[in-house]
Amino acid sequence: IAVDLYNLPSKEDRDGRSYYTWASLRDMFQELVENISKDTSPDSQNAEGDFKLLLLISHYLATRSACQTQKALQEMAAKLSVSLLRHSDVIPADKAFYEAGVHSREVGWSNMAFVFLNRYLDLYEAIEEGSLDMLDNSDFLDTDIPFEVPLPESPHLSLQDHEEVKEWVLAVSMDQKVEQQLPLDERNTFEASLAAAGTGTLSPPCIITGYPVLQGGNVIEFAKEGCLANKEEWNKFVTVSYTHLRAHETRGNLV
Repeated sequence: IAVDLYNLPSKEDRDGRSYYTWASLRDMFQELVENISKDTSPDSQNAEGDFKLLLLISHYLATRSACQTQKALQEMAAKLSVSLLRHSDVIPADKAFYEAGVHSREVGWSNMAFVFLNRYLDLYEAIEEGSLDMLDNSDFLDTDIPFEVPLPESPHLSLQDHEEVKEWVLAVSMDQKVEQQLPLDERNTFEASLAAAGTGTLSPPCIITGYPVLQGGNVIEFAKEGCLANKEEWNKFVTVSYTHLRAHETRGNLV
């Protein structure tokens, strides 16, 4: 059921329209994980890992939908789409790269948008050919974005939307200001990668953006083990959410 939902058309998951779908899915997996964790049998332990992954993906999708409703949180929504590429072996890969590319483009991250939408076009061709053999993975070396992904039976986008992506990529390829490379952080690693290039050292993901929580940064630790957030982004998310809630209450009182 979850994988089928992850294949929802991108247009149905814009402007927060799918929030309640993702939130319900997240809550269901949260309950499943809590129940399974009480069973110590080997089969239950194996299943717990699978459900934790689906819980995390559903959490990211729900949070992204919430962020898409607020202009001030559009960059967080884009970061979540980029973080979801880490799970493009679960989410349909062409959909994941399309959404990461489009959302990066919308917030002005042209280099990332170019890389991701190029990858989307390559995946589209791979789906038509039924093989990943011709994919060039050089843009994603030393990242935690998987190379080996299941090929969907059919492309995610309509032909019209696909052609729009092709035209944009072709136009941008002529722009000397745009480079086909991913941004690096102080680790000399793609900024969204949890695994550091060279060492493989893992950083925990921020629960708000999925981006790595790096040592030495301003971090918020929550009571639940392993739940961390980059403080600046957490504070922004809480502030915008509170402001939105207060505005909604005010409108309700005026009515």
